[in-house]
Formats: sequence, C-alpha cells, structure tokens
Amino acid sequence: MALETVGGVVLDKVIGELIKPIVDGGKKQAAFGDILQRVKSIIKLIGPTVRQIKKLSAELDRPKEESENLIQLFDEGEKLIQKCSKLNWWMPNRWKYANKLTAFYESLLRFFQFHMPLQQFMTNMEILAHLQSQFRSGTGGVSGQMGYLGSGGSRVSGEIGYLDPLQMPLTPLIFMVGLDVPLKEVKKRLFKDDTSVIVVSAPGGCGKTTLVQKLCQDPDVKEKFKDNIFYVTVSKVHNLKLIVRKLFEHNGFRVPEFQTDEDAINQLEQLLKSQARKAPILLILDDVWKEPEFPLQKFAFKIPEYKILVTSRYEFPSFGSTYKLELLNDKDAMKLFRHSAFLTDGDFMPDEDFDEELVNEIVKRCGGFPLALQVIGGSLCGQPVEIWKSILMELSKGQSIFDSAGKRVLDCLQLSLTSLDGEQKECFMDLGSFPEDQKIPVTTLIDMWAELYKLDKNGVQAISNLHKLSLQNLLKLVVTRKDASEVDGYYDEAFVLQHDLLRDLAIHQSSQEPMERLILDLSGNKLPEWWTEEKQPCFKARLLSISTDQMFSSSWCNMQVPEVEVLILNFQATENYTFPKFMKQMDNLKVLIVTNYGSSAAELINFSVLGSLSRLKRIRLEQVSIPTLCDTMVELKNVEKISLVMCKINQAFNSCAIQISNMLPNLMEININYCNDLVGLPEELCDLVHLKKLSISNCHKLSALPGGIGRLENLEVLRLHACTKLLGLPDSIGGLHKLTVLDITGCLRMAKLPKQMGKLCSLRKLYMRRCSGLRELPPSIMDLKQLKKVICDTETAELWEEHHFTNLKITIPEETIDLNWL
Repeated sequence: MALETVGGVVLDKVIGELIKPIVDGGKKQAAFGDILQRVKSIIKLIGPTVRQIKKLSAELDRPKEESENLIQLFDEGEKLIQKCSKLNWWMPNRWKYANKLTAFYESLLRFFQFHMPLQQFMTNMEILAHLQSQFRSGTGGVSGQMGYLGSGGSRVSGEIGYLDPLQMPLTPLIFMVGLDVPLKEVKKRLFKDDTSVIVVSAPGGCGKTTLVQKLCQDPDVKEKFKDNIFYVTVSKVHNLKLIVRKLFEHNGFRVPEFQTDEDAINQLEQLLKSQARKAPILLILDDVWKEPEFPLQKFAFKIPEYKILVTSRYEFPSFGSTYKLELLNDKDAMKLFRHSAFLTDGDFMPDEDFDEELVNEIVKRCGGFPLALQVIGGSLCGQPVEIWKSILMELSKGQSIFDSAGKRVLDCLQLSLTSLDGEQKECFMDLGSFPEDQKIPVTTLIDMWAELYKLDKNGVQAISNLHKLSLQNLLKLVVTRKDASEVDGYYDEAFVLQHDLLRDLAIHQSSQEPMERLILDLSGNKLPEWWTEEKQPCFKARLLSISTDQMFSSSWCNMQVPEVEVLILNFQATENYTFPKFMKQMDNLKVLIVTNYGSSAAELINFSVLGSLSRLKRIRLEQVSIPTLCDTMVELKNVEKISLVMCKINQAFNSCAIQISNMLPNLMEININYCNDLVGLPEELCDLVHLKKLSISNCHKLSALPGGIGRLENLEVLRLHACTKLLGLPDSIGGLHKLTVLDITGCLRMAKLPKQMGKLCSLRKLYMRRCSGLRELPPSIMDLKQLKKVICDTETAELWEEHHFTNLKITIPEETIDLNWL
C-alpha cells in the first residue's frame, strides 16, 4: 500500500522559511534589490518550462486552464520585473513595487499549491530544488530532523504529516529503524549491470514502500536516474490503462487516449524509449498482487539501462530476482516499540520501575513486524500495567506471529482495538468504507459521524476521535495546509491515510460485528452471488459503501437496504456515472457521498433520483459534472449541507434561471472547493434565507459574488479562501448582521473593502492574509464594535493600526506556504 511518488526534496518547513525573508521584508526593511533578484531567479528558472507549456497549449484545441493560469502569472511576472528594473534607488515608490514583488512571489508559490497539479510540469523538481537551495544558501540549512514516512507507518513513527507534490508520501520523519542495511543491499543490486528486475518481497506491514521511498531519495539513485524515475502504486484492484495514465501524469507528460490495455502498454514503451536517451530509467511498481494477476511481463521492455523495482507480498521468480525484506531484529524491534509506547527515542526505558520483562515479552510476541510493534505500542501508551498484561496474555495465545503471517498480524493488530471506546471503534471500522490507497477527507467523516453517532456538526468531536486513533497509530492524520488550523472549523485541507493492513482490519472487524455496515467492492465487475437473484436479500446495515471501476457494467440490482443512513459511492469513470435506481427506496438515507477517483469529472446520470430521498441532509460530490438543474428540478427539502469538490458546476448554476430556494428550502451550509469552472454564483442563491455558512475556496475563476448577498440574513460564516480573481465584495454585504467570521485570505485582486463593512455588527473574526491588492480600509470599519481579531500580513496590519481600536487583536502569523500537499 502506498501513495504514489518519486523523488523530491525535503520541503516541510523549507518553503515557509524560504519565503519568510521576503514576507518579513516590511518588518525587517529587506533590500528591494534582494527581493527583485529572487523573483528574477525564479522567473528565469521556470521560463523554459512555461514556454514549453505555451507551445503545447497552442497545439491543443482545449488547453488546460491550469496551464493558462500559469502562463498568465508568468507574463505578469516578466512585466513586473521590467518595471522594477527601471526604478532608481531614490524613487519614493520603490516600497510599493517591493510589495508587488512580494505578492507575486507568494502567488507563484501558491500556484503550485492550489492551482496546478505538479505533474503537469516536466521540471517541477528542479524548481523546488532551486527554492530549497536558495533557502539553504540564505540561512545555512534546515533545522530539525527531516525524512520520509511510509503511508502505513512501517518502520517509522509519527502522527501528522504533509503530502508531497508528486503524490508520494513525503513527511517530516519522526522515527525510523532497520532500513539502513536493506537500503544498501537493494541499491547495490539496482546498480548491477546484469540485474534488470528486483522484487522486494515481505508480508504486509514490513516497510516495503518505506524502503522504496527512501531509495528514491538516495543521492546516488537520483544522480543516476535523474528525472527518469517512474512510480505508480498498483494495489490489489488494478486497472492497466489507469496505471499507465498515472505513469504519464506522474512525470508531467501529456496523456494520450488509450484504446485498449495493449495500446496503453505500447504507448508507455514508446515514452520510456524516448526518455532513455536522456538517462537510465527506473520503473517502480509498488504493492503488486498475485490475485488478481498483474501482467508484470508486459512491462519488461527491451530498453538499455532500464530497471524495474517491484514491491509485493509475493515473489515472482519467473520475473526477476527477489530481495526478501527481513523482519526487525530484536534491537530494532525494541527501539521502535519503546518509541511508540513511551514516546522516547527508543534507546532506554523512561521508567526504571516499569516491568522490563513485560515489555520484552510483548515485543517478542510481535515477532519483529514493524506495523504490529508500532500499533500495539501506541495502543499501550499511557495505559496501566494491567492492560499491558492483558495484551500479553492475548498475544501468548495460539501460534507464533510468524505462522500464517497475514492472519497473525491482523490478529495482533486487532488487540490494539481493545483500548478504544465504542464510538472510537465504530469510527475506525467506518474507514474501511473507502478505497485502498486513497486519501479520506476529514470533512467526509464529519458528515458521516454527525448523523451515525450524533457527533457535533462542526467536527470537534470527530477531530478528537481521529486524533485518538492517530495517537494509537491506527491512521495518519495529514494536513495539507499547515495554517489551516488558524481558521475556525476549517477542515477542508485535512485527510486521513491508512495502511492497507489496517484497512483490512477495519473491514474484518466490521464483518465480526452486528451488521452495521455493508462494504461492497465490485471492482473488476466481480459481483456477489445474490446480485443477480430475482429476490434480493434485505440488509439491515446503517452504512452502505459500494466501490466500482471502469469495468462495472452499470447494471444495478434492486438492493433492499431500507435502514441505510449513509451511502458511499466510490467509482472510477471519465464520462458518466449512473445513480442506482434502488436509491429511491432508501427512505432513511441522510448522508450521500459520491467520489470519482477517475482522471476527469464524470457526468451524473439519473440525478433526479435524489428527489425521492425525503430525509437526505448532507450531500458531498467530488470530481463529477452536475447536470443543468433546469432539466432535473429535484426538490431536496431537508438537505442542510452541500459540498462540491473539483466538480463542474458552472453550467448547473448559471445556464438558466432556477429557484434554488424552492429546490433547497432548508439549506444551511454550502462548501465549494477547487471548482475551477465556477465564474459566478446565481442571484437566486441569495434567497436561501436559512443559510448559515458559505465557503468558496480555491475557485480561481470566480470574479464576483451576487449583488444581493446581503439578503442572507442568517449567514454566520463567509469564507472566500484563495479566490484569486475575486475583485471585491458587494456593497450589500452590510446586510449580513449575523456574520461572525469573514475569511478573504488569498483574494489577491481585491483592491478594497466595501463602504458598508461597518454594518457587520456581529463580526468577531476577520481573516485577510495575502490580500496583496488591498490598499485602504473604509472609514466605516470603526463601527465594527464586536470585532476582536484580525489575522493579516504586515502591510495590512499597518492599515489597521492607522485606526485606533481599543480591544482589537491584530495577529501576523508566520507565513507557512507548503507545497507538500498533492
């Protein structure tokens, strides 16, 4: 199990520290010439790539909008440099241009974070490496211990991480043991001329993926293969065309249309042959399974200096030589366990009176399996000695963990659940409802658990449960924007990652419990026997999860699931996806989660079926195209929250006049994130009188809000995060008398605030970082008597300080732009 990635530089903290000298320029009076030189350096570095993208875009009938945005940003940067280069040192307006340079520099970095999938760039790592080298030359290096963390935590330990732009898990390393010798051996084999294929084999949870990630960061490996490291996670359920597509995308190549699996393989071979002229090629196929059989031989191309590295729980003797990754020796096993159980560096016992023999026996029973040691250790952390003894008694039953390794590790991990309370255990089992090797959005879990377990709808209790599960190493809680926690109740940048063994444990545990959840994986069009029966069985589950891929025939059976409250539909599609007709009979359905893991937005068919769901409260749609609402006119009278992520929605909202208030009369919350086709919102949106939260983030074509937004008399939170083309707020905003939180962070082109700002009589918090276009504040802000906190940058703080508030706290957080998120 793994998230895909290759190569990369250690960027956690680096980007934030890199930009810090510029962001703090106002405070430290940094030299204008230094800022200008930095921007020139970046423009010069990305220039060849942008010109290549320009050329490619000219050849396309429909160039990618991200490419257009980058080209526009690049052109603006060149013009700005030309203007700044003509300024003399004595000119009084130099400080204004220094601010513009700073704003542009920030915009460029945020572009890589928010706008552009980095695989679009052929030299992205050169850019990031250059940024890192700039930082190091300016400060002398990166402080702190840094490294790479496996997706499941094998042989490593840590709680919260950050994701790498090239999709492989890149995180600050907290702890790692037992990989130095394996790394040297695999590297030695990789560099042998007579070895073309290496299979790293070991049971699940032994650190195969972590080893390969560490290998990819080795300086000698990066020097030899350069940009020709191709990495993809295969997983148990695989789609050959999708795997080849990922290999193309991963290294920034234009993806052709594949007619068949054979065509995909042929085109991959041609790509690798063309790249082999530049440097040797390393193809990494991570997490390969035998059943269903993966066609490894198809990747054995006859290319000079072409190497294949496979990780698997199995051996493939007919394909290549096998390196068996051994379990941890006694010393390393003890070190990892002590770190997880006592939160030390693993070299000593923190409590001399603690029964060391008890620790030794537990470690011995875990048999050197890194994942088992980490999870069991985490579950015992802080527990009384009686719990330790109870776990040892359970571990002592039956055979050694070495026998039937997979089952015994699962049995071992199962003991870690004994320390969970009932609610936490249910939350853990729910994680099995999502596909292997995919990020699980925290906001999705908040929606599910608010209805299933009556947790608070703002997510505080859900986050608490996730942290407890993370502390026991049962999941990884990943935050993709480190400053996201500054904004109250904002969890759009938080995700859960889970090792596939822990996912197996969640599914296994669900099958042992009363039928609370039904998890169906129909990938490969493998249907259960009852699927085609005329009389369908009746399932009493409260949660139903159905996963399909491109091979699914779309022929739904008439399932009987009258008790289901949460429906999760996971699929891979590029054109369309049909809602099952049996949804009409789901009278108790409260939460609908639809996620497309394909390569582009799929149009939803049979959308009108939602009109039959009278108790539906929460809808979350990801990477789908919503049909024109005029054609469907579904009434969702009890829906309280709608979340749209990476969806095509502009046509649905703006193609015709629709009475949204009639369709969604009780809507209280709208979240729109990364919907790059959204240009504007319909005026009818302002008739949703019950709306309390409106969040629009990373929608980079949105230029204006509806003029009548002031009619949303119950709105409490308005979030407009990173809407980079938003020019301003309507004057009618003064009518939002209940608004307590306003977030305009990253609205770069907003030049001023409306004159009616002072009428926001309940406003308590205002987030306005990175509003580089803002030059003045309206006089009416002195009427904001309830305003307690403003979070902004140095230049904006100066605007506020010109007005003399008595009880206002102005906060200037450190800039922490982070590229490690994709």
